[in-house]
Amino acid sequence: MINKFNTLFVTMIGIGKIKMIPGTFGSLATVIILYILFHIFNISSNLILLGLVIIFIYSFSAVANHIENFEDKDPREIVIDEFIGQSIPIYLYEVSHGTEKSPNEAIIFYAICFILFRFFDIRKPFPVSYFDKNYKNSFGVIMDDVCAGLYVVLSLICFMFLSSYFIQ
Repeated sequence: MINKFNTLFVTMIGIGKIKMIPGTFGSLATVIILYILFHIFNISSNLILLGLVIIFIYSFSAVANHIENFEDKDPREIVIDEFIGQSIPIYLYEVSHGTEKSPNEAIIFYAICFILFRFFDIRKPFPVSYFDKNYKNSFGVIMDDVCAGLYVVLSLICFMFLSSYFIQ
């Protein structure tokens, strides 16, 4: 029973079983889910944060359980790590500045986050590559995507800083 639940959890209810580009579909599903939670259901950011923290913590156990019988310790079907990594820049955007975000502004920003996250997740610059290569366990599976999400945040902060400096 727990193995079936963990499989559903780490594959995001089967999204990871999609034959082509499951990570991209997992990231896209994350963008859609968070948009719905923030902009359609207007769920409290604190409640969403609690959910994200629970998912993050449980992911280590679920991924470890799921990969224990796999030779490949980071199978493509595991996409909960994309959910976690993609959630970081989107959540921080939503809680930043304490201002209301229009749905159109959010869609544009979510699209930018999606593209940047997929870029960093695929290209794997250091330290993303470090976790991917050196930790063949649930920690490595999850932390390389956390680093990719943090790269998105860093990129956007640099862009905002530079644009405010040069565009006045």
